[in-house]
Amino acid sequence: MKFRSFEEFWSFYMMQHSNPSTRRWHFMGIIGSIVALMCSILISLWFVALVPLFGYGFAWYSHFFVEGNIPASFGHPVWSFLCDLKMFCLMLTGSMDREIKRLGKRPLLQQIS
Repeated sequence: MKFRSFEEFWSFYMMQHSNPSTRRWHFMGIIGSIVALMCSILISLWFVALVPLFGYGFAWYSHFFVEGNIPASFGHPVWSFLCDLKMFCLMLTGSMDREIKRLGKRPLLQQIS
């Protein structure tokens, strides 16, 4: 797929992350990557090998086994990374549900009622 802007890709990216569990797995992967990066700086450079393992491992697990789709990073690695960071910041600040509603999506727990 071709995207003309980051906002256009962001909307697609959020469709690929419609399940709250998928977003949580991504969040844990980013936290793990940050911890591994800090350990590589403070303890040993060998920890740097864990950075992509945590970041991609948790995210790809969530896509294949939770969301049931193909990770967007396969086709759009840079935009996916930037969207991961945006999603992480929105989750960290508690703004993720508001963003999903802005894009016209509702969290799955609210759709079941």
